[in-house]
Amino acid sequence: MGRVWIGAGALVGMTAVAMAAAAAHMLNGLGPLRLGMVESAIRMQGWHALALVGTGLWVGQGGGRLAGFAGAAFLVGILLFCGGVYGLALFLWPVGFLAPFGGSLLMLGWALLFVSALLRR
Repeated sequence: MGRVWIGAGALVGMTAVAMAAAAAHMLNGLGPLRLGMVESAIRMQGWHALALVGTGLWVGQGGGRLAGFAGAAFLVGILLFCGGVYGLALFLWPVGFLAPFGGSLLMLGWALLFVSALLRR
């Protein structure tokens, strides 16, 4: 399972870099508020790509089922949070309501990773 989270982290990280390049070179017409939203989503996506890679490494070292659940929470949280923010900022789709659910899942992922570390013997 660790390879799944490492691979997902690599893909999420790659798309964060692509979004950062797009924001720097192609999205200047969005205006400062919407561009700031995109930059916030990019930041969250990049940090949580690293969290996924780290989770994959931890699962590979015997982090247990909670670490696997943390990976799932991170991945779904990234999709909901970043997807909601990108959808609203880039396309004005009314999906911004997804962001708080995604953010809650990201926090849950960190909590599960914490408990997984505490319970490892």
